[in-house]
Amino acid sequence: MRISQYFDLGRSQPTLDFVDVDVRDDTRVFISPKALTLLPSDFGDECVHLIQNFFHTVIELIRSGENDRAETLLRMLREPNETRLGLSRGKAQGRALGSESAHDVWGALSQSEAVRSGLLEDLEDTVLMIEGISVDIVSDITTNIIRSPLIRYTQRMCEMYGIPLTDGVNSGPLWNPNERQWSVDFVRLPLADGRKLLLVPKAIVRTHLQYDAGEYLRHFLLTHLQQIELAANTELVEVIRSKRGGIRRRVTKKSLVKKYGSGKRMIVRETRKYPQVLDRYREIKRDEKHLPLTLDDIANLEGASAPDWDQLLQAVLRVSAGRDEAARYEKAIEGLLTALLYPNLTNPIAQHRIHDGRKIIDITYTNMAINGFFKWVATHHPASHVFVECKNYGREIGNPELDQLSGRFAPSRGKLGLLVCRSFEDKNLFAQRCRDTARDSRGFVLPVDDDDLRLLVDARKNETLYSDWPLLRDRFQQLVF
Repeated sequence: MRISQYFDLGRSQPTLDFVDVDVRDDTRVFISPKALTLLPSDFGDECVHLIQNFFHTVIELIRSGENDRAETLLRMLREPNETRLGLSRGKAQGRALGSESAHDVWGALSQSEAVRSGLLEDLEDTVLMIEGISVDIVSDITTNIIRSPLIRYTQRMCEMYGIPLTDGVNSGPLWNPNERQWSVDFVRLPLADGRKLLLVPKAIVRTHLQYDAGEYLRHFLLTHLQQIELAANTELVEVIRSKRGGIRRRVTKKSLVKKYGSGKRMIVRETRKYPQVLDRYREIKRDEKHLPLTLDDIANLEGASAPDWDQLLQAVLRVSAGRDEAARYEKAIEGLLTALLYPNLTNPIAQHRIHDGRKIIDITYTNMAINGFFKWVATHHPASHVFVECKNYGREIGNPELDQLSGRFAPSRGKLGLLVCRSFEDKNLFAQRCRDTARDSRGFVLPVDDDDLRLLVDARKNETLYSDWPLLRDRFQQLVF
C-alpha cells in the first residue's frame, strides 16, 4: 500500500513531489549523494554541507588517531527504516547500518590506506576503496546525515497534501555541523501502522550510485595497467599474428587480475601509485549528468502504471470557470504541472506566503533543471524559483493580474512566472502587456491558457524526460526581443 493510498490523497506518483513508497515494504531506489550536489537549492546546499561536514569530521578523527571518537560518531548511524527505501524484501528493515555494521564501517575506514594517504575525499569514494561499502550503505549513511532537512521537507509535504502529523515522534539521530556531534529531538512526523515515515524527494533518488568499483577497476585502472605493461614489454604482453601476416600486441585484463589481484585493496594500492587514474575517473563523473529517474522509471519500480497525461489534463479542463471552483482549479493545475515539469521544477509550495505573510503566491517551484529551457533561463536571468498564479476566471485577464504576479518577483527569489488561466479574449494584447512588464525590468510572465496546456501535454507525451519546452521558450523570447 503506497502513501497515497494509505492516506487517501487522491493523487498518483506523477503528481507527488516525493517518492510514493510502500508503507510496509522497501522501494528499490537510493538517495544519491551526487544527486544532492546537482540541486541548485537551499535544500541541496544544506544536504551537501551536512554530508561533507560529517564525513570530513570522521576522516580527520581517524587520521589524528582519535579512533574511539570516530567510532562513537559512526555507531549513531542506524537503519533509516522510515524512508522505506533500500534492498530489503518484505517488511522494510534496512540492510546497511546498525551498531555492529557501523563498527565494521569504522574498522574498514580506520585500517584503509585510502584514508591515511588522503586518497579518499568524498563519501562516494568509499564505494571504490572501502571494503563492505556498497550502494545501500552509502544511501543509508546519507539518509542519517541529512535527516534534519528531510524532516522539514516531510512536514511541509504533509501540510501541503493533507497527511496527518503526529507530535512527539523520536527524530532519530540529527547531525549538528556546528558542534560536530549527534543530537535527538521529538518532532512532528506522519505515522503509518504506528511506524514513522520520512518522505524523500523523487528528484534525489537513483537506482545506482554514480561511482562503481567494478567500472573503475575494469575500464580505468586495468586499462591504465595495460598501457604500463605494454610500454615495458613485460611477460604479460602477448603477440598475436593475423592470417594476413600482421602483428598485434596485447595484454589481457585476465592476466592483469592474476598478477595484481582484484578487490578494493588492490584498487587502493594501485591507485596510490597512479593517482591520475582516479583524477580522470572523477573528472568524467563530474561531467556526467546522473539524471533523475523518469516518471516511467519510477512507475516500473513501483509496479504502477505510466503517467496518464490525458487524465491529468482533464482534471483541469473539467473544472468549471469561476471563483467557486478556484481552489479545485489551483489543486488540479499544481498536480498537472508537478508531473509535467518534473524534474525541471520540483518542491512545490502551495499558497506560499512572502513578505511576512502579506503576499501569497499560488504555487512556487524550485528550479532544479540541469538542461533545457528552465536551465537556460536560470543561466541568464534570476530564476532560482518559478512562480505560478492560477486564475480560474470566466472573464478577461488584465493588468491587475499581471501586476499581481510580477509583484511577487525579486532577484533573490526569481523573476520568472507562469500566469495560468482558462482563456484570453485578446491573447496578443496580453502578450504585449507581458512584454511591457519585461522591458520595464519587472520580470518575465509567460501566459498559459487551456489550449497551451493541451500543447504542453502533447509535447510531454512524446518524451520520457522532457526539458526543451519550445512553447515556453518562444513565449520567453517574445518578451526579450
